[in-house]
Amino acid sequence: MARKAAYRKERQNRLAMLLVTTVVLMMMLVVTFKSVELRQKRHIYMEREEALIQEIEAEKERTVEIEEYGKYTQTKKFVEEVAKEKLGLVYEGEIIFKDEK
Repeated sequence: MARKAAYRKERQNRLAMLLVTTVVLMMMLVVTFKSVELRQKRHIYMEREEALIQEIEAEKERTVEIEEYGKYTQTKKFVEEVAKEKLGLVYEGEIIFKDEK
């Protein structure tokens, strides 16, 4: 009877080791697949970050251009251009030549 108990215990140990090994392998597979997925997401996020950085730089340049245009609109030259082009105003004694179309 001692043999049967020892045999049964040995068989249970093998079964337990097989189950533990299976669980560990399954966990390793899950971790491997998730790490691949995370690497792909990281790559996508890095590309997105680079695109956003470029967009920020473009917007900074645009901001500078807008500020320069704002300063230009405060000048006398701008006022004269608008008066001539849009309102058709001229200085006294100034002669305007137009093409016939």
